[in-house]
Amino acid sequence: MEERREWIKEEGGSLEAYIQAEQLGEEETWKDQVKKLVRQNKLAVFSAVVIVLILLAAVFAPLVAPYDPYQQVLQDRLLSPGAEHWLGTDELGRDVLSRIIYGARISLAIGLIPTTISMVLGTILGLVAGYYGGKVDFLIMRLADVMLAFPSLLLAMVVMYTMGGGLVNIFIALSLVNWAGTARIVRAQTLSLKETEYVEAARSMGVKSWKILYRHILPNCLPSLIVLFTLNIPSAILSEASLSFLGVGAQPPSASWGLAVVRGKTYLFSEPWLSIAPCVAIMIVVLAFNFLGDGLRDVLDPYLKEQ
Repeated sequence: MEERREWIKEEGGSLEAYIQAEQLGEEETWKDQVKKLVRQNKLAVFSAVVIVLILLAAVFAPLVAPYDPYQQVLQDRLLSPGAEHWLGTDELGRDVLSRIIYGARISLAIGLIPTTISMVLGTILGLVAGYYGGKVDFLIMRLADVMLAFPSLLLAMVVMYTMGGGLVNIFIALSLVNWAGTARIVRAQTLSLKETEYVEAARSMGVKSWKILYRHILPNCLPSLIVLFTLNIPSAILSEASLSFLGVGAQPPSASWGLAVVRGKTYLFSEPWLSIAPCVAIMIVVLAFNFLGDGLRDVLDPYLKEQ
């Protein structure tokens, strides 16, 4: 009862509006959604476990890695995988497994931080453009069109060549490149959602625009944003690998997976594990995020719930 009074007070609505919202399923808790995910999609749950294990390995890399990833032992250079070095050593005698474990820190940071920044920026601009329309919509969408007119990798290269190499500049470059696609998707959904009955009802009751955007429109955009987030993370990791290949990404002696692939291509036919090991790591992360995103979409998408 107390919850009903608080909802009515915050939204400025009535008891009937609360009952209608309750009937629409807004009271389903996140615990129910987690249970449904576990029950319906075992692959997504397994992918979530894999992601958590990789994150834990990255956080506790000093405890997990068997060797110092930056220590050079030239007499042990280019050793084949064996009991002492499970994935062999590189051209400087550094343990490949240790470098992959430490590389998870860099590659996951490059995947998560720029993607989060670009998603937040694109979501805010898309909500504002779709809800208010008019000149605001025109200015934001024309700016997005300009960003989308350039190939994302080429635009990231321009930013990196202008600002120089380094992880912080990679974060800035990838954040600037990827927000436009998110803004267009959120705008399209906002245009359709703002005409729905519950948004019209909230507007007629005098609910503020930012509350409508935050409480009613944004939650209905989350399924699409989750899928887009899972696609942009591996895309950012692959973009970093491409920038490293061109010499403007992560710089030596960094243990980035993308840089490891590039440095190992010289020995691709004689010591293939130098490139194969980080490639497999990238593949596992990409698949895990994609499978998890598909599972979450199946649970969170209201249209799939009705089927």
